[in-house]
Amino acid sequence: MSSLLNEQTITFLGAGSMAEAIIAGLVSKKIVKPEQIIATNFSNHAKLESLKQTYGIRTMSDRGAAVKAADIVILAMKPKQVKEAISDIRIFTNPSQLFVSVLAGISTSYIENLLGHEAGVIRTMPNTSAKVGASATALSKGTTSSNIQIAQVSELFEAVGTVTVVAEEKLDAVTGLAGSGPAYFYFLVEAMEDAAIESGLSHEEASALITQTILGVGKRLESTTKTARELYQEVMSPNGTTEAGINVLREHDGQGIMKKAVNRAITRSKELGIEFNS
Repeated sequence: MSSLLNEQTITFLGAGSMAEAIIAGLVSKKIVKPEQIIATNFSNHAKLESLKQTYGIRTMSDRGAAVKAADIVILAMKPKQVKEAISDIRIFTNPSQLFVSVLAGISTSYIENLLGHEAGVIRTMPNTSAKVGASATALSKGTTSSNIQIAQVSELFEAVGTVTVVAEEKLDAVTGLAGSGPAYFYFLVEAMEDAAIESGLSHEEASALITQTILGVGKRLESTTKTARELYQEVMSPNGTTEAGINVLREHDGQGIMKKAVNRAITRSKELGIEFNS
């Protein structure tokens, strides 16, 4: 049992897929006891009952009571709901609590202003791979949060993957890269599957081969100091199959297109932040 989270009550304000992924990681890895976790949401009481039955956590339909009981509040509602949600529960909050946001585009200063007191606020950007305990999560401190609180939140998100602490101004880049990143790979996998099926492989055969290839690439990147360029050049032989495929990607500026996709996602994250803060 972690001393940093020992005896801390953690309330999830919002009980969607990301909240469930974090809850599953915390419970399965025994980071906290199930009874230390409370989940609440706006109206989906069936989801709350499902979480209670699956993970043994506590659930409450009274959001004010759930927040009042918390040492750590995870803001996991839809970003567009954050202003209304904090307005509703603000009277139940206090400066000794820690607020952790998983909301894309919402700055710590915006949440601090909504709370109206000196409670610590930490902004996070996990990704959907949290569902399988493999998220690449970034964390940023607000002006009122402490290093101890960053350590607490780091331990919390290590239950669902890796954690990197970055300056908040870098979180838009993290959102475009790691937050949106899984979708880019799924999009490319769809194209690879289509090509494989058109060439005679079954969907099951193609899926198995592509999945293992991606797992192998991840492990290779993790275990080497070589650059990505060095690694793909390592696979290529003169006039071979890989070179033929890479040449098509070069002819159509495949890397340039990917850079544009990442940069557009980063820009959109910044736009969302401006929209909320204004």
